[in-house]
Amino acid sequence: MNRDWLRIKTTPWTLGLILLALLLPIQTTELPQRLDYWLYDQAITSNPLKTPDEVVLITIDEISLDRLGRWPWPRKLHAELIDKLAQAGAKTIVFDILFSEPSPDDQYLAAQMRRHGNVILPVYLSAPTSRHLLSEQLPVGVLSEAASGLGHAHAELDSDGVARGLYLFNGLGQQLWPSLALAATGAKAQRSGSDDAPPYMNIRDQYRAVPLAGGAGSLRSYSFSEVLAQPHSPQRFRDKTVFVGATAAGFGDILPTPFSGLSRPISGVEFHANVFTAKKQGLLIRQAPQWASALSAIATILILALALPQMRPARTLLACATALAVLTGIYLFILLAMRWWVPFASTLLVPLLAFPVSSGLRLAMTNRFLNRQLDDLAKSPQVSLPAPSDRNPTQLLEHFKALFRPAGWLLSEEGETLSARQLSEADIPDNLIPGHWSHVNNCSWIKLPRAGTHYYLGLMLPDGLGQEVIQHYLRRLQLEQTAPADSGAGPNENISARIEKVRIATDRLNHWQQFIRRSFERMPDGIIVTDELGVIRLANGHIEKWFGEPMPSLAGLPLVKLLEGHDPREIPPWHETVSETLTLQQSRTVDLKLGDKDFLIHFAPFSLPDNDQQGIIANISDISELREQQRQYREAIDFISHDVRSPLVSQLALIEQLKRDPSHIEKDQLEQLGRLARRSYHLAEEFVQLARAEQLTETRFYECEFLAIVENARDSVSEQAIEKQIRLQLHDSEDLWLKGNAELLERAVINLLSNAIQYSPRGSDVSVQVFRAGHQACLTIADEGSGIDPEELPHLFDRYRRQKSTELAGVHGTGLGLSFVKTVVEKHKGDLSVSSTPGEGSTFTLKLPVADPLA
Repeated sequence: MNRDWLRIKTTPWTLGLILLALLLPIQTTELPQRLDYWLYDQAITSNPLKTPDEVVLITIDEISLDRLGRWPWPRKLHAELIDKLAQAGAKTIVFDILFSEPSPDDQYLAAQMRRHGNVILPVYLSAPTSRHLLSEQLPVGVLSEAASGLGHAHAELDSDGVARGLYLFNGLGQQLWPSLALAATGAKAQRSGSDDAPPYMNIRDQYRAVPLAGGAGSLRSYSFSEVLAQPHSPQRFRDKTVFVGATAAGFGDILPTPFSGLSRPISGVEFHANVFTAKKQGLLIRQAPQWASALSAIATILILALALPQMRPARTLLACATALAVLTGIYLFILLAMRWWVPFASTLLVPLLAFPVSSGLRLAMTNRFLNRQLDDLAKSPQVSLPAPSDRNPTQLLEHFKALFRPAGWLLSEEGETLSARQLSEADIPDNLIPGHWSHVNNCSWIKLPRAGTHYYLGLMLPDGLGQEVIQHYLRRLQLEQTAPADSGAGPNENISARIEKVRIATDRLNHWQQFIRRSFERMPDGIIVTDELGVIRLANGHIEKWFGEPMPSLAGLPLVKLLEGHDPREIPPWHETVSETLTLQQSRTVDLKLGDKDFLIHFAPFSLPDNDQQGIIANISDISELREQQRQYREAIDFISHDVRSPLVSQLALIEQLKRDPSHIEKDQLEQLGRLARRSYHLAEEFVQLARAEQLTETRFYECEFLAIVENARDSVSEQAIEKQIRLQLHDSEDLWLKGNAELLERAVINLLSNAIQYSPRGSDVSVQVFRAGHQACLTIADEGSGIDPEELPHLFDRYRRQKSTELAGVHGTGLGLSFVKTVVEKHKGDLSVSSTPGEGSTFTLKLPVADPLA
């Protein structure tokens, strides 16, 4: 959604107009021109001109000046040079030396020039002084007539002082002279085409950029004095074009070039020799008109403005880099292959500007979008609970009274009692620490500072084990007001304010997610969330535990397969229940059986608010305890209707019989009535004790000594053992302290001992042993009775369950005694087991955790 929104807002018109508006002011600076020069220099220096063999330099260097004397030299020396070169077979001789003043040797020089027939002399355009107009500095008349051609010796310096080219034709007024290199190819002077041009106007035509062979010394050269001193050398000069000029320091023209820069300029004669070479090879570069640069820049703006808004932000940089590389390749192709120099700096600046501009537009619009979202988030509710420390003492007292129901309380403010019951200010202990509870006997006190005022709050808690728990809970409460954290002056910059907004919104979202995640995991029921195809997408820890499936395997598993794999059924089939919930959008509630546990699964359809996606939320409740309670309720009804009702009916029948003939009451009738009454009492007592055991909680636990409990239980059944002449043998080792309920534990041991005595033959032994095994206190009771059948062992501790063999033998029980023992042991987190061999006896083993001495 956000990406589409950005595409709509970042339009080609917006991007194109901004790029054009940025590019136009740049054109008024030197940046585009400097960049054009740099690009040209890099391209030319990377592809130097091939060094020609047909061009040779004869240089007037320092050695020649030392040997031949100071300048100017007699012109007969130049005549001798021409003669030497003519004898060597030089094709063309080009002088970059001005012969504008008459000399006695002019006729001899002119004769040598005519004798060779192809000597080119230079023409200079300059003003004699700063007060005079430009004028042509031609060779003296006799030399001009003897020369085969005249050419101007001017190179063009760009605005940065570097010579990159020259005009092929240059002159004053009507006549344009070819350059020296062009004249060496046979070009002649031509008219300018401006008939009304004044004779002092400098007119130039056909600018060409010159690719050079390299820096100074790239072309083959010989010293002027060396050539004169040695015999003519045809192998050096035959059929070659010879350029003659000055290269000595401080003498002659020096020109900075792309190869040399301003530090190592080359001589004018070497520059013209490079021009001649490029001309002969057809490598001179034409300069494109200015409109070509503007057209390429506008075309690039148009392409990028159309393309970039349609791209994802991650591809914008790649697109701009690709455009820059393609444009650079086009520039090099036009320059080096087509020999056109197009000013491409403005065009190359477009993709460099397009990326930050496009990114800036996206960021600006994203920022506006995020600001709106942040404003919406700021209006959303926070997941937080009001801290107790922010509540006033009166409100705190009301909450404490509603929660703990104290027997008394006191709330006072600086000696003034605000509310009191069974407590007074005289009961307030001394040296209370503000914000910390102090517990004295059954009273808890705290001093609460609020806005410069001290309040005293006291609670008289009810006696019992719950008192300690409540006091521990009170110590955990943070009731002292803390100073708010110093948030500083707050961010001054707009971006910092937005970052702070993002941080607050992120924290709020994180709190929501943590609240939902923890609530989802800590719900009492198992939760499964599916998609519209019934595939599980979310599940909490209860599902993982109850189904025995690891969480990674649950995600992506169809709900039907999960249910069919653990509780297969045919009526109704699981796929029908799940599909109807999705298709009919109706809730379903079905029973579920997992192992020995009973569950109730409620299927509820749902749909997401922002789209049409649907799914199922399956709520699975563990109703095993409820079903067990229902089963126990039915068993209790059966027990009451039979076991309790039967002796009562017998008693009523016997009483009615005695009432008919009260004068003849026999002793056996009274004994029978007493047995029936005792049996009813015993049944009621067993029933009451079992109910007490089931309601036992750890709040009723206290430290007790296990050996003393066993001894008390032995004493309680000793009379029963004496009647059957059964010997109770107690083997003890040490005192064992437990955390539990001694009264119920003693009753459980009594039940075990009573059973052992009841089912043991007369004159036998019952062995009782108390010992410690690791962190457990153990009790074993072994008898020499008839034992228990193996098929009855799994149901021995079931409620209202009696052994068939003992019932047939006339030993009647309630079926609640061993169930009571098992319930008491489980409440104490212990273990109860039995081993029995028919005909040999049974051994009951009870294990309870020993109290931790470090707790």
